[in-house]
Amino acid sequence: MNNPQPTESSEFVDNFKNGIWLFGVLCWVFGICDRTIASFSDGYLSALDLTQLFTAATFFVSWLFLKPTSRL
Repeated sequence: MNNPQPTESSEFVDNFKNGIWLFGVLCWVFGICDRTIASFSDGYLSALDLTQLFTAATFFVSWLFLKPTSRL
């Protein structure tokens, strides 16, 4: 019975958080694809290339865990 309706500003903040999170996902996917293409462009993988790919993938997975939850 006492179900508070979300205000317009809290809906905006929730949408803004989700928008930033989705933009971050797109950026991370682009970055990982860029690093992968750059790593394979010379024909072999070096230890530095593998380290960069592993680091980018780790940060991407961490970003996925930061997905905002809705308060509805």
